[in-house]
Amino acid sequence: LPQLSRAYAAKLIETKRVSVNGESQVKAGYKMRAGDEVTVDYDEAQEALIPDIELEVLYEDDDCVVIYKPLGLLTHSKGAFNPEATVATWLRQRCERIILSHESADESDVKGLSSHTSRAGIVHRLDRATSGVMICAKTPEALSWLQKQFAQRRTKKTYLAVVNGSMNPEAAIIDMPIERNPKAPATFRVGAQGKSARTTYRTLRTNGTYSLLELKPETGRTHQLRVHLAQQGHPIVGDTLYGGEQAERMCLHAAELELTIPAGHERKVFRTDMPAAFEEKLQA
Repeated sequence: LPQLSRAYAAKLIETKRVSVNGESQVKAGYKMRAGDEVTVDYDEAQEALIPDIELEVLYEDDDCVVIYKPLGLLTHSKGAFNPEATVATWLRQRCERIILSHESADESDVKGLSSHTSRAGIVHRLDRATSGVMICAKTPEALSWLQKQFAQRRTKKTYLAVVNGSMNPEAAIIDMPIERNPKAPATFRVGAQGKSARTTYRTLRTNGTYSLLELKPETGRTHQLRVHLAQQGHPIVGDTLYGGEQAERMCLHAAELELTIPAGHERKVFRTDMPAAFEEKLQA
């Protein structure tokens, strides 16, 4: 059931809505045996509740698609079923349309396409409040290829952010480990027991009140840029979770992504323009 997230599938098992051979006490780690019959208590009609959306495509081939993720869009849903469009639902719907468009394909071709596109996946994620470049995989092989590059830090990511005040020094490397905040589990903090995290920053412009920064994370910790800048006393504008001032949006944007795509093992750079809201802050 590729339309279900792993988290939602785990929730179904936890709430005894998945049974094996009529037994609902089965655990998620149960190893399947030949002849086992699995029953899932899930209403596929719920899937129809998820609306179709259109996203700007920056690049696409048979292996991957690079998009501009707009502000406010989730990368993927977590936990319980959520009838909200996400990058993940858009990707699945797009891949399903590819299958339908192969009207001249014979049945075996369509089955082959279906087995691949149903396992298309999210390679990396951007927070709901972050806009910018994202790459998605259209086949399991491409997903593995691309995720390995992120894991081995062979990708180069560049972000733009507007922060309060002026950085001192204007350019530096922030090397501070990040851990989950036990007092607020949905957030993270700098802590000695955390995982290593490095961010290179450079001030591009400042008007004294606000500064535009170029950020290059060397690691990919959750909320890394937000935590590092807040720790420096210069939180991202609009990032109220980490002490930033109220704004129409969080001023963090994934401006550039450099990596090697599966097709021809070609190194490519994908870019997007800075959001107008950033310029408005700098002109204030």
